[in-house]
Amino acid sequence: MNKIYPLLALALMTNAAYAQDQIFSTPEPKLGDAQASTWNIGAGFTKKMIHVNPEWVNPYGIGYVKAGVFLDDDKTFGAQAGFRYPAHLTGKDKNGYYVGVYAGHLQTKQVDGEYEAQLGGGIDLAYVMLSSERISTFSVGIGAGEKLTSRGGYVVTETEPVLQFSYTLSIGL
Repeated sequence: MNKIYPLLALALMTNAAYAQDQIFSTPEPKLGDAQASTWNIGAGFTKKMIHVNPEWVNPYGIGYVKAGVFLDDDKTFGAQAGFRYPAHLTGKDKNGYYVGVYAGHLQTKQVDGEYEAQLGGGIDLAYVMLSSERISTFSVGIGAGEKLTSRGGYVVTETEPVLQFSYTLSIGL
């Protein structure tokens, strides 16, 4: 009798794995028939960072990388990378609301007399106007960055929520 229980448990596990019951479904390719250019390049601003950005439009959403400088006294370098998935399309050209995630430099703070970029990540809600010639994006995000401390142990910036507004305009290549 004790030898049957492991065999019965194995049979139940293989049947459950075979059925492929999934709680989470895979995302749908909502931009498969979009007329937008696959690769786009543009410029914009994010919080206090002026940047250039390439964007990649694929069937599942829009991936991007931003690289630029913060508008502080030192013009500190900053970069972010992210991805946006279409949540609710409202227009004829795949315009609508996109939900995204991002990671990179969020802001700069003065630490020991020099400006230092704070690394972090977050989520955002964007409205994207997408056409074959351009991508125009306005987004509002909330994220959290690393704690910045001075050499003396003084905490300059805690790990706390950071609100981020962004606008980019890109044209197709």
